[in-house]
Amino acid sequence: MRSNLKGKTATVKKTSTAAKKPVKDEVLAEEVNAAVQTAKEAVEKVTEKVAEKTEELVEKTEKAGKTTARKAPAKKAEVKETVYLQYLGKEINKDDLMKRVKEIWTKELKNKVSDLKSVTLYLKPEENAAYYVINEETTGKIEL
Repeated sequence: MRSNLKGKTATVKKTSTAAKKPVKDEVLAEEVNAAVQTAKEAVEKVTEKVAEKTEELVEKTEKAGKTTARKAPAKKAEVKETVYLQYLGKEINKDDLMKRVKEIWTKELKNKVSDLKSVTLYLKPEENAAYYVINEETTGKIEL
């Protein structure tokens, strides 16, 4: 009888060991699944934080761009220039001459003010005249 029991004990031991393996595998699978789920949740949180930070940076960049755009057109302080030529009791102002050249350009020559790109003035007091060159092409004379 004893030998018969020995065989049955060995069979029971083998069976219990075999029964423990699936249990261990199931526990291991549950742990792995839980770890995978935890990792997925962590990745989702990190992705959300990255998206939020990206949005914040985009907003800051857009605000900085708008601020820069507003500051870019800022002009340097302009110096008001006034030029007078005084000769033989006459006083001739550069601004008055430029006004007369623009009138000639628009009224007499029938051009647009926007087409006026450059004006060069030559003052010749001994001839009582100012000569002009408009857009490096059109020339004329103004009596002082």
